[in-house]
Amino acid sequence: MTLKTLSRLLMISSAIGFAFFLSCKAGKTEIDSEKAWKRADKIISEIVVPEFPDRTFNVADYGAKADGSTNNSEAFKKAIAACNGAGGGMVLVPAGKYLTGPIHLKSNVNFHLAEGAEILFSKEKSDYLPMVHTSYEGVELMNYSPLIYAFEQENIAVTGKGTFNGQANNGNWWPWSGADRYGFKEGMQEQKNEHNLPRLRKMNEEGTPVAERTFGEGHQLRPTFFEPFGCENVLVKGVTFTNAPFWVMHPIKSNNVTVDGVTVRSHGPNNDGCDPEYSKNVHIKNCLFDTGDDCIAIKSGRNNDGRRVAIPSENIVVENCVMKDGHGGVVMGSEISAGVRNVFVRNCQMDSPNLDRAIRIKTNTLRGGFVENVYVKDVQVGQVKEAVLKINTYYGIYANQEGEYIPTIKNIYMENVQVENGGEYGILIKGREQSPVENVNFTNVTIKSTETPLSVENCEPIKFINTTINGQKY
Repeated sequence: MTLKTLSRLLMISSAIGFAFFLSCKAGKTEIDSEKAWKRADKIISEIVVPEFPDRTFNVADYGAKADGSTNNSEAFKKAIAACNGAGGGMVLVPAGKYLTGPIHLKSNVNFHLAEGAEILFSKEKSDYLPMVHTSYEGVELMNYSPLIYAFEQENIAVTGKGTFNGQANNGNWWPWSGADRYGFKEGMQEQKNEHNLPRLRKMNEEGTPVAERTFGEGHQLRPTFFEPFGCENVLVKGVTFTNAPFWVMHPIKSNNVTVDGVTVRSHGPNNDGCDPEYSKNVHIKNCLFDTGDDCIAIKSGRNNDGRRVAIPSENIVVENCVMKDGHGGVVMGSEISAGVRNVFVRNCQMDSPNLDRAIRIKTNTLRGGFVENVYVKDVQVGQVKEAVLKINTYYGIYANQEGEYIPTIKNIYMENVQVENGGEYGILIKGREQSPVENVNFTNVTIKSTETPLSVENCEPIKFINTTINGQKY
């Protein structure tokens, strides 16, 4: 039995076990909070964290130069190949500045940055060719390589106290977003041009094979920063990411992912901190997110692509993290067509006048999908701009966001949540008449101040236990 098969069997048994303690009475779901959080602990205990042989491959021995100007792509490639060929170990990057193109990880390799090491990623777009199988906003395609990439590998890690600097600012990748504040100027090519996103969207609608969805040179779709694609047993620990072209950490179709003690300081366009997509058994802990978009955004494909792949993102635990800045603290969507289930968030701090929402679920009838079994506990919120909890089934930043796929959202639990300033809304929910939001629960929640305590459409009555908003008990 392969490791991948064993992992999938374990996940199936975990899902069965999880469903066992959810009991339905008269169509309503009831849950024992203590059992739910024991389930979170069980998920964590079952995640395989990779370990590596005690062998070190110093990139300097393969020709790497820490001068900030020599391109070290070949030296890094040789060190990774040697490590992989020997059966695994650590590829060590000593202190200093190292320029490189994309880094492609192989099985059983721990790519380790020593304290004082900084990786500077090349600004030459041609360095990120040939194209690789990747994804853009929930749609698979052939495009520029992510800055750090692994495809169908096992037991990989990126660790250490150093910094990965994507150098996407200052006129590099960011202008392709089309936003003036990121360097876009009239006459430049950008992602919304017909040969970019509209072309990719059409390929998604028509079911074009991924191998034929070729972009890369001559197109303006930015690569992700760190992307393990179809990988087993992934660890990201201790490092700092900054100046990302696009999403920062994007585990896609991957199982057993641990993100521990990572710092993300990246305020570029679409600079989400961590976006698990079609991924299972994910543990995000002890991290600082200071981002230009969502801190954590859980995804599962956009529209037809999500329905084609049909792998929900599930069994995701977020704990002991600080969400300093970003559009949302923990978000599900909007690329969510294959669904999301079993998300646990505990012991986190969220506090910024620029942080729009603490917990957010966003979809529409083109995306469809489902969100179920979301648990939030022991969270401190200083201030958010729009809402503490926002659920929106009419999400759309583009035109024509209505379709035939009615989303379902149910079993949302918030417990022991303390909020100083809830912004415009304490709770903002827009469900669908055909499929109202079900079973939203607030227990021991205090929102000291907010402009509008509740704005709720097409949702079952929210269950309040010992909850106070603007001094009023609910």
